[in-house]
Order: sequence, then C-alpha cells, then structure tokens
Amino acid sequence: MEDTKIRYSDKQLEEFKVIIQNKIDQAKKDLELLKSAYMNDHNNGTDDTSPTFKAFEEGSTTMSKEKNMQLAIRQEKFIRDLKNAIIRIENKTYGICRVTGKLINPERLKLVPHATLSIEAKNMQK
Repeated sequence: MEDTKIRYSDKQLEEFKVIIQNKIDQAKKDLELLKSAYMNDHNNGTDDTSPTFKAFEEGSTTMSKEKNMQLAIRQEKFIRDLKNAIIRIENKTYGICRVTGKLINPERLKLVPHATLSIEAKNMQK
C-alpha cells in the first residue's frame, strides 16, 4: 500500500479543529481590542495646550486609528479564513492542498491552520 493518504483521519481533523477554534477565540478577542482602540475617542484633555501641539496629536490619533482599522480588517479576514478551515474539516477536505491534491504537512497546518496550499504549491507560485 502507498504511503500517501488521501485525507486526514477523523481523529486528526478533530485535533486540528481544537487548534483552529482556539485561534478563532483568540483572534476575536484581539479584534475586539482593535475595534475598541479605534472607536474610542482618546481625549486626554489637551484642549488647553498650544494649537500646534494639538494638531500634531490629532494627526497621530488619525494615523493610529487608520492603522488599527487596517489591523481590524486583517483580523476579520483571518477569522473568516479560520472559519472556512472549520468548514473544510466538517467536509473532511481539510489539509488537502488545492493545487497538488496532496496532504499538507501537519506541522505547517499547526503553524498556519488556515493554509490551503502545501509548501510545494506555494513555492510554485513564486
């Protein structure tokens, strides 16, 4: 019998599901922190300070708000990718490279649980 399996066993899929669910929970917490960071109006009572300083401060507040917003958008995409990985687990297609059709290395999946490409396929894209 060949060494290449077509898919991960149900037990392995269940282990990956736990890893992914933990990552989703953590990612949601991080997202909440980011959202509260850019939604809060950090008014530190600088109304009485010089106008030039206030302009600088408002500029940096806008910059950090935009940065936090970008991070939040990225975090939402990460959560969506993780949820899609859960769907692939339920369909028993999780861990199968969408290019080569081979199993993605389990170590890679532990580090990047939403991966849909094997390293081999990823390198072919370069």
